[in-house]
Amino acid sequence: MKEYDFKMTIRVRDYECDLQGVVNNANYQHYMEHTRHQYLEQLGENFGSMHEKGIDAFVSRVDIQYKTSLKSGDSCVSCLALAKEGPKLVFYQDIYRASDGVLAAKGKIETVVVENGKLTRGEFWDDVLSKSNK
Repeated sequence: MKEYDFKMTIRVRDYECDLQGVVNNANYQHYMEHTRHQYLEQLGENFGSMHEKGIDAFVSRVDIQYKTSLKSGDSCVSCLALAKEGPKLVFYQDIYRASDGVLAAKGKIETVVVENGKLTRGEFWDDVLSKSNK
């Protein structure tokens, strides 16, 4: 595995699998979103409290490449690395099967911030990145 800003382990649940017995493709996006939320929580941020302050982060683009299927009972390591690109914070997210480190999915998720109903230049992300010592 390469260097990441954050990693967490997730266990695949039976109901996340489709008829072929593998994780349904939509669930990889759920895993990635959960990882982003947990990362922000680690930095002391929370989407609920952000919204109460008039700050909302939105996904503006998602690109996921599926490499190897996960199955019920598998554990996976969901990882993210960050890059600021203009007003966007881009999350480069990889999911590895925990048992052997095989890459299951690779994602690039672009996010933007709206403050009090107006698109920002990403100042909120600058503050978040300063908390992560990046």
